[in-house]
Amino acid sequence: MIRVIIPFHLRTLAKVDGELALDVSGEVTQRTVLDALEARYPMLQGTIRDRATRRRRAFVRFFACQEDLSNESPDSPLPAPVAAGQEPFRVVGAMAGG
Repeated sequence: MIRVIIPFHLRTLAKVDGELALDVSGEVTQRTVLDALEARYPMLQGTIRDRATRRRRAFVRFFACQEDLSNESPDSPLPAPVAAGQEPFRVVGAMAGG
């Protein structure tokens, strides 16, 4: 079971509260976690990744185990504590402005 934390506005869109728990088959990567997230909550398609390119949107960041994984390959394995369900995979909306 993979633990995922998404921003408040996406939780509202998905009509969920708090942390999400997802079943991910095979290797646990950003791609497989986001595929499982979008399969379970189709209303999130296009919010975290571009629908056409499946690439991370510019103002979305990914964190796990106190590391910024945003620029990692979507097919790189996530840290072992995330794959074991001990640590959450966090989707964070970046802040911009002055």
